[in-house]
Amino acid sequence: MSSHKNDGAAPSLSRRQLLVGLSLGATALAAGCSSVGPRARVVLQPGAGDPYAGYDGSPSRYAAAYGPIEDGGFRIPGIDLRRVDKRYLRQEVADPTGEAPGTIVIDTPSRYAYLVMPGGRAMRYGVGIGRQGFSWGGRAKIQMKRKWPTWTPPSEMIARQPELTKYADGMDPGLTNPLGARALYLFQNGRDTLYRLHGTPEYWTIGKAVSSGCVRFMNHDIIDLYDRVPVGTDVVVRQGGVA
Repeated sequence: MSSHKNDGAAPSLSRRQLLVGLSLGATALAAGCSSVGPRARVVLQPGAGDPYAGYDGSPSRYAAAYGPIEDGGFRIPGIDLRRVDKRYLRQEVADPTGEAPGTIVIDTPSRYAYLVMPGGRAMRYGVGIGRQGFSWGGRAKIQMKRKWPTWTPPSEMIARQPELTKYADGMDPGLTNPLGARALYLFQNGRDTLYRLHGTPEYWTIGKAVSSGCVRFMNHDIIDLYDRVPVGTDVVVRQGGVA
């Protein structure tokens, strides 16, 4: 897989803008870090008003969505929401994809990922798309899931960037690892597409096309998605948009 060098404080929101739900269990493959168990979800709801209105840096319920979290022995810093376009924050929306519930749809032109839910709804996440993220489209399945994955640069990348030689056997999981806190590996007809959905420590690149990598989420969002979907989930990558 190619390099994923990617292109806080929390605001105060009203109760109408927040939805707290219980975490849904998901089947996962064994990984190097143990699970920290279910966590509450907070999802920004669409509606009138600016979610940044009244921002004063004070703690709020919204911190449960993008505040600091302990996970797998690591402390993920909170997202400074002033550095992220608010449209890319996790929120429940009307489903624009027409796919079956449980399907993940990656809409590369709009920089959105959708998890289709029953009742014509979808959970929408903002994503960043790297060069490899534009190189493949179609239908696949999640064949592997990893918590705090190891990242191994391919040999051709090491040839271009000799400083990466030290990671030839893999870069240890951690807060600076380009794959972030979670990775979902897409296979088509049993073969690895080399397409990954993964976290990133560089959350300010969400919504952008960057120099390399596949499809990156804020670490908080890839954890949320990881917990919602099992191995075997259908994934549709649309390079031409969802319409």
